[in-house]
Amino acid sequence: DEGRGVFLDILKTADVVVSNLRGDVPEKLGLTFEHLKATNPKIVCAHLSAYGREGPRASWPGFDYLMQAETGYFSLTGDPDHEPTRFGLSVVDQMTGLALAYAALCGVTRARASGEGGDLDVSLFDVALSNLGYPAMWYLNNGYVQKRLARSAHPSLTPCQLYKTADGWIYLMCNKEKFWPALVNAIDHPEWADDPRFKTFKERFDARSEIQDMLDTALSAKTTAEWLIDFAGTVPASPIMDVGEAMENPFVKDEGRLQDIELEGHGTYRYLRPPVQAEVPAPANPAPKLGQHTIDLLSELGYDETRIEDLRKAKVI
Repeated sequence: DEGRGVFLDILKTADVVVSNLRGDVPEKLGLTFEHLKATNPKIVCAHLSAYGREGPRASWPGFDYLMQAETGYFSLTGDPDHEPTRFGLSVVDQMTGLALAYAALCGVTRARASGEGGDLDVSLFDVALSNLGYPAMWYLNNGYVQKRLARSAHPSLTPCQLYKTADGWIYLMCNKEKFWPALVNAIDHPEWADDPRFKTFKERFDARSEIQDMLDTALSAKTTAEWLIDFAGTVPASPIMDVGEAMENPFVKDEGRLQDIELEGHGTYRYLRPPVQAEVPAPANPAPKLGQHTIDLLSELGYDETRIEDLRKAKVI
């Protein structure tokens, strides 16, 4: 009860209450707008759960890979000759965290304009489902079920996949009409640009296997690095790198995409720069330690030293 009292005191000056809990827990803990609006009618309650706070799965635990499995990601990832495969990163976790931040900021904007807060919900399942994008639309409107494609090919555009080079692989994405002639000129086969078999996206898609063989042969004349020099700024292309190579990439290291952060008692760590850039760079500071600002925050709310010490002894804070 004492902890609840402290929470409500903090709530009076807060904009948002964010929770990352199983769907049935916010109600049990009284973290919803219905419970909190009497203390602060402008409070935004932003909830992240596995399957939502309502419905038959509200009490279910859930994790990223489960969402990928159930919403189709496994069926779209990897080689068609192998078992279903998850996406290589915990992409659903990351997307849902961003969705929660987006929802919270939208909620604050609305609350400041209207004077009224409310509940906002995101779930791992809903975010995973919503990001199916056009494969979902294809099925819902035409009954078409997209499957895994060899060489990580694009489902409807060619050339857009892995191709062989003298020393490995290169990924090409000629996803606008102008890039096909740019590609064939760069690889010394300008006659392919006017070949009626490959004239438009439709013809090239129908000839995907033939184009794959043609490009494998042509691109095998040079290494991936050599082709990237030839293609730079003209043909959309990328090398295939592992995580270590990606971190050592000069475009990452030399362009300020890595930062140093000092962690008290642990020294210096390297980490990735935030993806959003502004005139004032994001601070390279660690998150506060648990309880680091408790005394300052409660003092601002009018708690005296005696009360704070009593709360600490009682393990409320």
